[in-house]
Amino acid sequence: MLSIGEFSEMCHLSPQTLRFYHSEGLLVPADVSERTGYRSYRFEQVEQAVLITALRSAGMSVRLVRRVLDEPDAAPALLQQHSAEVQRLRQVQDEAISDARALFGSWPEVRLCHVPTMTVVSKPVPAGPSAGRDPYDWGEVDAAVAAVAQEVTTTVESYGAVVSGTPWRTMADETEEQRRRSLSAEGPCWLVKVPVTTAGKAITALSGDMEVQTFEARDELAVFVPGKSSMAKYGTALSRLAMHPLDGSYIDVSRMRHLLHEDGFETTAAVRKLDEPGVDG
Repeated sequence: MLSIGEFSEMCHLSPQTLRFYHSEGLLVPADVSERTGYRSYRFEQVEQAVLITALRSAGMSVRLVRRVLDEPDAAPALLQQHSAEVQRLRQVQDEAISDARALFGSWPEVRLCHVPTMTVVSKPVPAGPSAGRDPYDWGEVDAAVAAVAQEVTTTVESYGAVVSGTPWRTMADETEEQRRRSLSAEGPCWLVKVPVTTAGKAITALSGDMEVQTFEARDELAVFVPGKSSMAKYGTALSRLAMHPLDGSYIDVSRMRHLLHEDGFETTAAVRKLDEPGVDG
């Protein structure tokens, strides 16, 4: 039998860690003295200690390690699941590092730009499982928006049209029905707009929920934020737009766009003169 000190030295696990593993049922001593409470281990338990150390070093939780030990037949599947989760977390961390580098290099700056009149194809984004849920799942929204943008692009190109600019998403509030469904979380909450150029009436025959529209020319304030969408980034973009000085004008937050760039998103808001009537007159 090995004392806890000897076992600790052999396995490179501190006595405190061994006591913790004992309390969690991962590595139970071969014997615990009723008189002194001293723990003793068999030499054969070194092998189990090595396995536990490997699993914990791989980032597995105590709960998952216990499952692997208790269900050896399921161990390969559990390891594969954990490996996939580790890869996902690494990707998230890599993206966060990239975001941090971009933000350290230059914080987002607001610019004033003129957007010309253009033809766009609009399509609602189906409401996902997180619609109406708090916190909002921006990853789910980004994936759904990207899928709809790709669908619209493929469709209009099949009609002979050409995508002529960066697609964007905007709130689904163009009709009374859209506003009602958006507020009730039924959806759609978002619309995707894809700018196109087309010969004559090549895409006027689009069916289903795709609609050809005219986007009217306007001045906008725009700010680009790197990386994936999040509520914090959206708040940062909105505050920067709101604080930007305008002479005799204001931003109309009811007419915002979120342009879908590969390396981030660009939030824009229409600029209105103080004496200009609103959308409802």
